[in-house]
Amino acid sequence: MIPITSHVDRSSAAFRDNAAAYAELTATLRERMTWAIGGGPGRERSIERHLDRGKVLVRDRIAMVTDHDTPFLELSTLSGFGQYDDAAPGAGIVTGIGVVHGAPYMFIANDATVKGGSLLPVSIKKHVRAQEIADQNDLGVIYLVDSGGAFLPLQDEIFPDKDHFGGSFYRQARLSARGLPQLSVVLGGCTAGGAYVPALSDEVIMVEGIGRIFLGGPPIVKAALGEVIDPDELGGALLHTHVSGVSDYLADTEAEAYGRLREICETTNQRRLDERTGWIDSIEPEPPAHPAEDIYGIISADSRIPFDATEIIARIVDGSRFAAFKPEWGTSIICGFARIWGHLVGVVANNGIIFSDAALKATHFIELCEQRRIPLLFLQNTSGYMVGRDSEAAGIAKHGAKMVAAVANATVPRYTVLIGGSYGAGNYGMCGRGFNPRFLFAWPNSRIATMAADTAETVLVDIRLAGMKGSDTTEDEVGAMRAEVRSQYEEQSDPYYATSRLWDDGLIDPIHTRDTLGLCLALAARQDEPAPGSGLVYRM
Repeated sequence: MIPITSHVDRSSAAFRDNAAAYAELTATLRERMTWAIGGGPGRERSIERHLDRGKVLVRDRIAMVTDHDTPFLELSTLSGFGQYDDAAPGAGIVTGIGVVHGAPYMFIANDATVKGGSLLPVSIKKHVRAQEIADQNDLGVIYLVDSGGAFLPLQDEIFPDKDHFGGSFYRQARLSARGLPQLSVVLGGCTAGGAYVPALSDEVIMVEGIGRIFLGGPPIVKAALGEVIDPDELGGALLHTHVSGVSDYLADTEAEAYGRLREICETTNQRRLDERTGWIDSIEPEPPAHPAEDIYGIISADSRIPFDATEIIARIVDGSRFAAFKPEWGTSIICGFARIWGHLVGVVANNGIIFSDAALKATHFIELCEQRRIPLLFLQNTSGYMVGRDSEAAGIAKHGAKMVAAVANATVPRYTVLIGGSYGAGNYGMCGRGFNPRFLFAWPNSRIATMAADTAETVLVDIRLAGMKGSDTTEDEVGAMRAEVRSQYEEQSDPYYATSRLWDDGLIDPIHTRDTLGLCLALAARQDEPAPGSGLVYRM
């Protein structure tokens, strides 16, 4: 592979202006991450009560379980942001991948300092997404349970549908059947449906004095039977460990529980991160030749001004080395082979609008990676497929469909990062959320929508005006229409709007992209090779 020659001028005014603008984006990201992790207004008292009960905060719990000085890849930290009156940081649940005795596990941990650990609709979505990732990456799941159960005022958005809370139990049972350990530590309430999280686990630890499991809590028992009963008598750790057998181990303290949990993890025979199966080509890694911090100055402060994706690739891949595929043709998409933390990957990156030749080039390259069993990385920055008379006559619809079909049918691991715009069908062709990439991350400058706000303002207002023929429409009314459409699209394409709703697996600082992807690729490298597709490459 040939090292990429960078043409970035760090001394230019444009670079400095871009870097200054991106510094504001990263500052906002850090501020909002602090809100999600450390609490917001009104949450201090809840944290204080939690600590007064002798309980450990949720991220400290995870740290007590995982191996010392190993990474924890937290997912969707900003889920719930801007929703529920901003009273549900992180949706009241922490999910992520941590290492225990060298093996990676998915953690699903309730945060009882957020609405008592009650489960909101987005909490369920986050829980289910974590289980999907565990399934795709062959990860055991550790549940740190401290929840008041479903948030009843929103029960219709939590209980009955396919991907509601019942779907999480379905997935838990299926994961266990696949031999992926399901381990629970009960650190608080497990009420009603929540009782099935430990009940469906392979092994359960309960902490005396704080852990409780009951299908119907004391209020329900009183309402249904007129019986007044103490919570520990009804479903405490002693009862379930000594009498019912719902729990397998009793711990006097959280620290003791996590020690026992680590002992259990030693017996699960899960593949360690360093147990590579050899199907993904891997060598000793080397750092990029160009600093990742340059990305801040490369990305244009004005989203309408394009930037060269090759310069981004040069700051993510090993040695900044890149073997470009068809570099002289279809140049609005860049394809080629590189390594990230030693792992060979095929990179598909946008340089703006996707034309027919670029769609065919990407299709050809995706099929090559599928045939050669090479994971795919998509770097999205596109306004979509080219429109207009010439493009339609040239068959942009069928050529775009070939690219979409190739992405949909690739069986190798696929990873997506939104590094800029993700608009229209370009989102689909570049392996957006609907195409089930193993992980999808976004940068704080990214935007996602059917179209950009500028375009939407023109298109939707023209459509409305066309439907008002014969009526008198003043300039003020037209201006109000434009402002309404622009406001809607700007709000809904904002990356925080997207990450709040789990349209991605988390917003990340661009300089952390390489390390994040390296961990994701390491998960795939420890798995058996997935079943291949047809393996046939059609020359496009």
